Amino acid sequence: MGSKDRRGKSNEKAFLEFGPDGYRDEICPFGLLRFANMFTGIVETQGIIKKISEQGTNKTFWIKSPISSKLKVDQSVAHDGACLTVEKVKGGRHRVTAISETLSKTALNDWQEGSLINLERCLKINDRLDGHFVQGHVDATAICIDKKEKDGSWEFSFQFLPEFASLIIEKGSITINGISLTVFNVNETTFDVAIIPYTFEHTNMSLLKPGQKVNIEFDMLGKYINRKLSLSK
Repeated sequence: MGSKDRRGKSNEKAFLEFGPDGYRDEICPFGLLRFANMFTGIVETQGIIKKISEQGTNKTFWIKSPISSKLKVDQSVAHDGACLTVEKVKGGRHRVTAISETLSKTALNDWQEGSLINLERCLKINDRLDGHFVQGHVDATAICIDKKEKDGSWEFSFQFLPEFASLIIEKGSITINGISLTVFNVNETTFDVAIIPYTFEHTNMSLLKPGQKVNIEFDMLGKYINRKLSLSK
């Protein structure tokens, strides 16, 4: 539906077409509004780190993947669950940079040339939500402490800092390296997840070994509730 401008005339272009990320840009009297990027935790494909360079406290990564040539500059993409902005696209590769804040709170500092990472472009407003709402803002890292094959599926155990214990619940949602998963066997510092064959084969979970670090993002709703309760004390 169109809107009217200050002169009362109909403005049929109140809403622009979806932007390069699939999010919506809206025109209002104050200018252009851009809706925040969101993800679902359903990994789209995988990419290979082809080149790493450092400049100051930042690290720049060139990544080759099946979707790299389709990306556009300024587009947001989740890389192992961390939302990074595409800076350049060339020759079937794309470039992103992680600043010191990102490097200190994620496992990106452990990436090496040849590392395989999970990729997901942001959610389109008219898409189905097959996982859960994911911001691509990694909260912390966790350490894989166990990996078990269960006759066709796999179970992983992770250890995390106790300060985040209030943000994780039994059968709740969590994002591990950008993958939307359900947690169980939750206690103050550990939790388990089960991985089906498809996810195992199409993400970097198949390469994960005990002792390795992963990116985790807790459920957004839980973080807001936790914040509200902390302010009410």
